[in-house]
Parts: sequence; structure tokens; C-alpha cells
Amino acid sequence: MKILANRKIKSLFYKILMCMLTFIVVSVLFMVFELNNAALYILLCALAMCIVIMVVCYGYFKEQNEIMENAVAQITEYISGNREARIACDEEGEMYRLFHEVNSLAAILNANAENERKSKQFLKNTISDISHQLKTPLAALNIYNGLLQEETEELPQIQEFAALSEKELDRIETLVQNLLKITKLDAGSIVFEKTLENVADMMGEVELHFAYRARQEEKELVLSGEGDISLLCDHDWIIEAVENIVKNAFDHTENGNYIRIEWKTSVSMVQIRITDNGSGIHPEDLHHIFKRFYRSRFSKDKQGIGLGLPLAKMIVEAHNGTIEVDSTLRVGTTFTLNFLIPTKLQAGSYAAVR
Repeated sequence: MKILANRKIKSLFYKILMCMLTFIVVSVLFMVFELNNAALYILLCALAMCIVIMVVCYGYFKEQNEIMENAVAQITEYISGNREARIACDEEGEMYRLFHEVNSLAAILNANAENERKSKQFLKNTISDISHQLKTPLAALNIYNGLLQEETEELPQIQEFAALSEKELDRIETLVQNLLKITKLDAGSIVFEKTLENVADMMGEVELHFAYRARQEEKELVLSGEGDISLLCDHDWIIEAVENIVKNAFDHTENGNYIRIEWKTSVSMVQIRITDNGSGIHPEDLHHIFKRFYRSRFSKDKQGIGLGLPLAKMIVEAHNGTIEVDSTLRVGTTFTLNFLIPTKLQAGSYAAVR
């Protein structure tokens, strides 16, 4: 029997068997010698046998409980981040076989995590190398394009082609930069420098960035929120996330439409909302907009790269926040960014680290 493969179970089984055999032998002797009050003695022997069996079983199950508690502690430690945690499994039996399989699973997970880390690092290095290699020719092309525009001021057709060329160069540069940022976030190589930032000031920087485009496209960019709300974040990265969403709003609104940035705070969170009254998102696309390079077959925007919203989502989630989207076709879209406010204990720990 497999159950008897375990030395401790076999020992428990033998101890119980010896108690029972001893009781039977003693009982038979009492009956053979026809002792006075033999029945009473047999009853006392039965009681003694039960007590011994209970003591033996208690000792066994107490030891088994300690083994299980240790196993749970090792699993909890592994989940908490100690990749070297293992369950002792140097005995035979089904339980130790289970422990061995858990250890094997932990080893496989470690190997997969290491392979994934190496893959991400390789991808990061590759894209980083490609990006740096592209920067030089892109800079040169921008210079050549600028010279071409200066030298062909009296040739409207060439000026038009040069302007289109400049837009395409800007798109390539944006693609390269976003790819580099996403790859670094994927690889976990970016350390966020979190400080308490004034939300109103950050949204003011976003407004300044899009002020010229808003005037050119005759769109209204509206800010609304209290001036004393603070957020523990990396200033530059949060602005990057918000600007990507605002850019998306500009890309999907018409002349005369508005984009509104609102922020507010509650007891437990800071919320930033970006709302527009543009074309909205088709219901079929709503669950795919945060996928990289996703292009909707319903969208009229043919210039988008498909990295802005995924990058925004990664940045928000890296700040332990969430991003939600609500949209109605031909009515408008609202992106909601929620950031938990650290507890006093967490804030104190952060201040101590600083």
C-alpha cells in the first residue's frame, strides 16, 4: 500500500497494532486463568489501550500539523517574494510527494520568470539600440527638410510635400520614443521619482503644451479643479500619461468641440478625468483601446500609432492607480484616472526614506 510508504505512518500503524495485540493477549490470559473480576480487568485494559492509542495518535497528528504549518509558511514566503523558499521533502509518502511537486513548480516558475526577465532585457536593449541608431538619421532628415522648406518658399507644391514630410518624421520620432518608453516600463528598468506634486500645477503644464493646438483647431481646452490637491507621483511620467490621453481627445474631436480636464479628491483617492464631446469610441473597440498598435476599423484617425493609450495605462498602473474609459458613440468619451492616497503610515515611511 502506498500509504504505508511513509515511515511515520507505518510506525503509527505498528504502534496501534501492538496496542491492540497486547490488549488481546492480556484479555486471553485473564480468561484462561479465570481470575476474579476478569471482566473488570479486561475493561481497564481496554481503557488503557484507548488512552495509549490516543496519546500515540495525538503525537503523530501534532507532528503532521507542524509539518503542514511549515509548508504553508514556506509557500507564503515564496509568494511574498523569496524565490529560494522550499518545503522540506526528505521523507517518503504521498504528502512528501506533493511537497516535491510544489518545489518543482516553484523551480519551474523561477526559471520562467528568469527567462522572461532576460527576454525583456534583450528586447529593451534591442529597441534601445535601434532607437539610438535612428536618432541620428532622423535628426539629419529634419535638418534637410528644414533646409528644403527654406529654399523652396516660392514653390508651393514642394512646400506642401516638405510639410507632409515633416509630419511623417514627427510620427516616426514619436513612435521611436514611445517604443523606448514602453520597453523600459516592461523591463522594469525605470525608477519612478515620486514626490508630492500639486495636481493643478501639473494640469496647467498640460494645458500649456496643447494651447497652440487648441487655438489652431478652434477647440476649447478647459481645466477644472481645486488648487490645493496633491498627488504622490513622478511628475514627468504622470504628465506624460495625461498628455497622451488629451492628445487622443484632440485627435477624435472636431473644430468647436471641447476637452475638459477635471480633478478632485476624496478621503482615499485623487481622481483625474479627461472628457471630450468628440466622436466617441465604437462599442466594439472599447475593450481593445489599451492594446498596443490597435487600430479600429471604425476610426477616421489614420495618423495614430496605437501606443499613446497603452503607455498611459502602464504609467498609471505603475503608480498603483487605475484607468477607466466610458464612451458613447457620437457623444463623447471620458477617461478616469484613480490614484489611491497613501495612508499616514505609508506616508511616514516614504518621508523616512527620503
